[in-house]
Amino acid sequence: MQAVKTKDTTPELIVRRLLHAAGYRYRLHRGDLPGRPDLILPKRRRAIFVHGCFWHGHDCPKGRRPMSNTEFWTRKIDGNMTRDQRNIASLQDAGWRVTVLWECQLQAATAELIGDLNRERDFPTS
Repeated sequence: MQAVKTKDTTPELIVRRLLHAAGYRYRLHRGDLPGRPDLILPKRRRAIFVHGCFWHGHDCPKGRRPMSNTEFWTRKIDGNMTRDQRNIASLQDAGWRVTVLWECQLQAATAELIGDLNRERDFPTS
């Protein structure tokens, strides 16, 4: 697991490229926020997590748990899921809007996020 990257993963780079092409500027991995979101849009108070399906326990074929050493993997992935929920709740309590983009739905979810951001730009809520 030492070789598993936590920053600049391929899914994260795809999201960054698409957001930048759409004209959005962001900050990366702000350490002062719970969970160190992968991207944040400070002006919009939007935190974005790009989750790998396996590591964060997504209910899809990519998120299937290994059949060997099940006790370890169950503890590991369940712990990740609990931590994710805690971090999202902390961010929301602090007034941030949180978006989770899953690896298996990356293109469609990013397009939906950009659409939401464009609608917010056209019709500001605050």
